[in-house]
Amino acid sequence: MESHIYNIALLAAIDERLDELIEDYGDLPEQIKKKEAKLNDKKLLLNETEMIVEEIRDFIKKAKRTLVELKDKEDKLTQQQFKVRNNKEFDAITNEINHLKTEHEKLADRMRTEGIKEENLLNILNQQTAELDEAQKELDDKFEEVQRLAGDQDRELSSLREKRSTVLNTIPKKFIADYERVRIMHRDAAVLIRKNSCSGCFNAIPAQIIVEVRNNLNTLYFCESCGRLLVPEDCVIEFEEIA
Repeated sequence: MESHIYNIALLAAIDERLDELIEDYGDLPEQIKKKEAKLNDKKLLLNETEMIVEEIRDFIKKAKRTLVELKDKEDKLTQQQFKVRNNKEFDAITNEINHLKTEHEKLADRMRTEGIKEENLLNILNQQTAELDEAQKELDDKFEEVQRLAGDQDRELSSLREKRSTVLNTIPKKFIADYERVRIMHRDAAVLIRKNSCSGCFNAIPAQIIVEVRNNLNTLYFCESCGRLLVPEDCVIEFEEIA
């Protein structure tokens, strides 16, 4: 039967590995939030550009019909000029024809301007589409990273938690309470005595305490400086013992 101090050391090793696995996610959740925000921004920009392009195309479509209508009116008025009875009617028709020509020119100029704008916007749209695709890829990559971590970690986490539960059943409840109390302050709650010092805070341990720790493996001793649980130097937990 293993000593209580060995089981405490084993529990500490399991907890440290559990902490490492959880920390492997690091700031991935925050990175994903940022990538999602970036993707949404890109989508909004793309949608705005598409709406403007659609408005321009709608204008050009209507303008083409209007140009045809203006030209038809101009042609009809031109024919009427040959049927007038006096100069007054002729001048009136001429003024109306000139007005139609002016409207035609204005609309044609605006169509050309809108056409150039559409061309520029299509170039912007292509760029925005590429940026959106890149933002989507970045987000997908982050999700894949999380899934890879989760896939590898879930099995180890499950195994470690099962081992932790088993180890807890071998330790007196009072010792578990002491261990958990220390762990609130120090993630490495149980540390080895190395070179007559606490390997947690590196302060010297009195020789008498070192002797007692070695000889009383079912009693807990604490570092007087940092409060960590002290483990004999030869009580090393190998990775295979928790893997």
